[in-house]
Amino acid sequence: MILKRLLGRKTRDVEPIYSAIVTAARQPHFYAEWGVPDTVDGRFDMIVLHLFLVLDRLRTEKAYEEVSQDLTDTFYQDMDRSLREMGVGDLSVGKKVRKMAEACYGRLMAYGKAIEQNGAELELAVARNIYAGSVNGEGAAKLTAWARKAHAMLREQSAARIAAGVIQWP
Repeated sequence: MILKRLLGRKTRDVEPIYSAIVTAARQPHFYAEWGVPDTVDGRFDMIVLHLFLVLDRLRTEKAYEEVSQDLTDTFYQDMDRSLREMGVGDLSVGKKVRKMAEACYGRLMAYGKAIEQNGAELELAVARNIYAGSVNGEGAAKLTAWARKAHAMLREQSAARIAAGVIQWP
């Protein structure tokens, strides 16, 4: 953030959006009813799925490109903070955040490609990333149906309200 200020780029307050994403990703039914692993990895994956849905909506309007970038930066800062809170040593935090960033990027690309194709690819991506490849249970199908509904709902919401952190989820 200091670098952004030095380079003259204003930092937007995206904390309300990020908070809405994290709150939604922590809904108990994802874990208790749909079998999302209630682990650090499972919670990371749910935040990434929600982040994808919001970023995908914001990218439809050029005026929100910087908001999207600031939101992504906030996500990585939160991952850094979370690792430090879990006791990960300073020397390995950077490596772990880089791995998380690569995982996040891969998931964002997979979800983006899959949602555009509107076929079974999204369920396969959800199963691979969130359920560690298991497509046998109903969880992946339910979560995929929810994600499609959330995607459609977000398309109907104004980007300004979403950018203010007022997000309606299914």
